[in-house]
Amino acid sequence: MGVPIRQQLTVGTYLLKQKIKGVKKYPLVLMLEPLFRCNLACAGCGKIDYSNEILDKRLSYEECMQAVDECNAPMVSIPGGEPLIHKEMPRIVEGIIARKKYVYLCTNALLLKKRIDDYKPSPYLTFSVHLDGLRERHDASVCQEGVFDRAVEAIKLALGKGFRVTVNCTLFQGEKDHEVAEFLDYVTELGVEGVTIAPGFSYERAPRQDVFIKGRDVKELFRGIFRIGKEKKRKWKLNHSALYLDYLAGNQRYNCTPWGNPTRNVFGWQKPCYLLADEGYTSSFKELIETTPWEKYGTVNNPKCANCMAHCGYEATAVEDMLQNPLKGILTAIKGPKTSGEMVPEPAPVYAEVKPQATFSGIPIRVE
Repeated sequence: MGVPIRQQLTVGTYLLKQKIKGVKKYPLVLMLEPLFRCNLACAGCGKIDYSNEILDKRLSYEECMQAVDECNAPMVSIPGGEPLIHKEMPRIVEGIIARKKYVYLCTNALLLKKRIDDYKPSPYLTFSVHLDGLRERHDASVCQEGVFDRAVEAIKLALGKGFRVTVNCTLFQGEKDHEVAEFLDYVTELGVEGVTIAPGFSYERAPRQDVFIKGRDVKELFRGIFRIGKEKKRKWKLNHSALYLDYLAGNQRYNCTPWGNPTRNVFGWQKPCYLLADEGYTSSFKELIETTPWEKYGTVNNPKCANCMAHCGYEATAVEDMLQNPLKGILTAIKGPKTSGEMVPEPAPVYAEVKPQATFSGIPIRVE
């Protein structure tokens, strides 16, 4: 894993405390989304179609600190929109660091060169730079030329100033395993701490729906990537648990645990997760945990979740599995994900079951 030992120990201690306390639903990462406004318009984004009234909304410093304290997760991810647009972001980051939480400030890096002196290097702060592949692939993904080069320049600048830097990569339709492997080689040579990599979620609000990779294609792609990594003995630092990577390769059957990555944004605490925008909101984290009908969500239970394999839903599941089955986790970490043989079969979706219903005349019909 591309995560320092200090952070691993902090998170590990937190997890053990939750187990000792008998907490069933606990957060691992707070998704703090203080704005939706962005300076890009990516084809796979689920945020940019909001009205200007919504795009102009911001969470205040006080609201952000309240969310961090309410949730009390050991890590805070700040996506967007583009967080560097937020005028109070340096103060927000300082407030999170003061609470000794690890903060991942997600950015497309277009403003990073201009704003970098607003921040100080800290073991608690990581710039997570969005790159969806090498130059041609990334620029096509964000629908603007020149973004890749500017992001790489910003990465080098941040590394030179002593900041922790990771890369956040989302994979879309048309990916080739050897091209993704080449990309991982490139960012490893850049010297970033690690890479977060996952298939894109098919946001209902996304401008284009044909860009998302789904189903077995996802697992075949990741098997191909990991196979190349093994054959060429690559030392990629992926910011994921070994069992989540094994899940991406089709070797684990997991249910979603969305409470592991709760979201606080300009509307409130989002039900059930960062990815589903129209399921409602609560006014507090406690209310989110206690009132969300969690059983309604997940690939088996909800058609909106059918093709989701995102880390915000399944990384926490993999971590929980590793706590319960440490030997399996250790062996998987040593061997790496399985890249051949049968994949774990997926259970049939509950929402697709056909159930008989009676008509007014008493004659049963079948509906889906």
